Amino acid sequence: MVTNAVSCGGVVIFRGKILLLYKDYFKKNCGWVLPKGTVEENETHEETALREVYEEAGSSPKIVCYVGKSEYNYNLFEDVVHKEVHWYLMKAENYYSTPQKSEHFFDSGFYKYHEAYHLLKYSNEKEILEKAYNEYLRLKDNKDWV
Repeated sequence: MVTNAVSCGGVVIFRGKILLLYKDYFKKNCGWVLPKGTVEENETHEETALREVYEEAGSSPKIVCYVGKSEYNYNLFEDVVHKEVHWYLMKAENYYSTPQKSEHFFDSGFYKYHEAYHLLKYSNEKEILEKAYNEYLRLKDNKDWV
């Protein structure tokens, strides 16, 4: 059986550095990730992305623009989950972050692009990071980075 799930998240940037979280779920699925989470009832994708960044990382950025979506499948017991994640480029006001330990995030921080790219665990998040960072550079160079 295939179940569909929708999440939203953010590529959060401050002074050219990207916010990452380190997740350690009982020594399983460990690694650096971008903040994201499940859409709740009556919530827009933008609201979900902002809420999840705040809950998981303690950061309160502003959305700059929509970056795109990533899709992947994973197994959950005997079901296959088809996950669709909508991503937003976000601008933080500072380097503050604090990982949400109750969700198994144990570290967080802002990293230079090349560091963040190599730290990220999943290839689909690397692709989104590349797309978002190129948009950041375009907006920054055109003085549109608000």
